[in-house]
Order: sequence, then C-alpha cells, then structure tokens
Amino acid sequence: MVNTGNSIAYSPFRNISRDEWKKLNGHLSYPIADEDIHKLNALNEPLTMQEIEDVYFPLSHLLQLHMECYQQLHQNANAFFNNHTKRLPFIIGIAGSVAAGKSTTARVLQKVLSLAPGNPKVDLITTDGFLYPNRYLEERGILNRKGFPESYDTRRLLGFLSDIKSGKELVSAPVYSHLVYDIIPDKLQWVAQPDVLIVEGINVLQVNVKGKHRGPGVFVSDFFDYSIYVDADPENLLQWYIQRFQWLRKTAFQDPASYFHRYADLTVEESIAMATNIWNEINKPNLIKNILPTRFRADLILEKGSHHFVKSVKIRKV
Repeated sequence: MVNTGNSIAYSPFRNISRDEWKKLNGHLSYPIADEDIHKLNALNEPLTMQEIEDVYFPLSHLLQLHMECYQQLHQNANAFFNNHTKRLPFIIGIAGSVAAGKSTTARVLQKVLSLAPGNPKVDLITTDGFLYPNRYLEERGILNRKGFPESYDTRRLLGFLSDIKSGKELVSAPVYSHLVYDIIPDKLQWVAQPDVLIVEGINVLQVNVKGKHRGPGVFVSDFFDYSIYVDADPENLLQWYIQRFQWLRKTAFQDPASYFHRYADLTVEESIAMATNIWNEINKPNLIKNILPTRFRADLILEKGSHHFVKSVKIRKV
C-alpha cells in the first residue's frame, strides 16, 4: 500500500528489502561446503555463502510453509474422500530473462530445499529440453528465434507436467546440450515422483497461444504450486550477457564440438560487438515482448542489483 497524497495506491505485492528479508529465515542454517557452492555457481555469476544465507534460507523457509499446507490439504482431501492416494510432487516454476541467473537460482534452491528436515527429494528440469531440434527450427526459418514461444514444443512440456501431476511413477524429459546448441537425440532425463520438482526456463510463465483455439487454454504455469521470477534491469542483463559471452569465448567456445566454435578467435572488441548484436536482435525483443510481461504473474520476484546479488524481494500478498 502506497500513500500517493490524495489517495492510496494498492499493490498485490509486498516489497521487502534485503535487510528485512534476511531476518525472515526462521533461524534455518544448513552447512554447505565451499566445494558445493562452487558447483552451484554458474559461469561468471558470483555466489557466496552470504547470498545463500540472506536470500535462499528465508526463501526455503517460506516454501516449506507452502509445502506443509500442501501436505495438510492432501491429508484432509484423503480423509474427505476416504482414500489413500499418494501425494503429488510440489512444483516450483522459475522464470526470468536470459542472463538473469535463473539456473543458479534453481540449483541453489534445489540444494537448500533438499537439506530440509526429512531430506526431501528435489528434482530439477529446464525447459531447454523442450525446445524443438535445430533441424525443425531451420526447416521453418526460425532458428534465430530460439527461445521465443514458437521455438518450444509446448505440447510435449504440458504433457510432461500433466504426467507429473497425474501421479505417473516415471516421466521422461528430453535433454538439451548447450555445447552443441541442440537437443541430444535419444537422451532422456527421468523424473521418478520427487517430493519437489523445480521447472526452470524463460517461458514458464508465458500464456502466449498461437492461433485460435476452442475452449480454455492450458498453460505451463497451471501446473505450478509456486512460481518465482528472477528480475534485473535490462542494462544489467546486457552487461551480464556480454560478460558471459566473453567467458564462454575463452572456455566452451574453444571446443571444436561447440556450435559457437566459430566465435572462439574473436578479439575482445569483436566479441563484445557480437554479443551486443545477438542481445539486441534476439534476446532483448524476446525479453520485452514475451518474458518481462510475465513478471507479475509470479508469486515471488527476486530483484537483483548490478552485481548479481538480490537487493529486494516482491512477494504476492496472501
């Protein structure tokens, strides 16, 4: 609630500063080794134990409250219907722009939630695996729109989530390789009834529907029990994307098997220009048109500052 002088403007979100947020962790404290923190880190993205304690411990505590309510509702429903069905996985969706740090958020959250009492089984999938193969995109002339809604096999993703929420014991998801920039044929990731499933991807909160359809649409987010959006200023996202491109130029791009091996010998100036061009032609339009508009569909927004660390949190009021 904001007082604007003559009137009060209401918002469905509560704004919480980092200093306020870090005090809400309920005194949770899980030991995480430096080696584990290093594994959770991504490319040039900084990650410290302080960030985990200040941001992810409180987030884990909040999510545990939601999961406890979810479990209680399941028990009450079983009693009401006089049956004993198995509880379905609690699904958390994580969205945000390219270079925002969604992958790190997902991995850290997976680690912290798995350390909770009872050591719940927490699985993680990314929607990259549900991109159409490059050959399909090339045939339709949309390879340069990879990451846009039309580049995903949304029907298969919805089928995967439907199977998870239907209680199917073993569900498969396709696997994507960032090295070859394509789906790996015949390789699958299997998900076997975890307690928690984290679904990470730029498209998970989108409600875009191609063409006309009859009846109500079904969206990926319909299957989520909680959703998070990782947010940052567009200027910071561009800088982080350039930094990541520079880092990859010196590492992964050097591999002859890399789809982007042709960029390995670019000079610093050339690689900055190339990264900026890719951002402005592909990632920025996708951010503005398809990703950013979904931000306020999330239950919680992690707002990052210029150094990748979370500076504040927006949380939907309940």
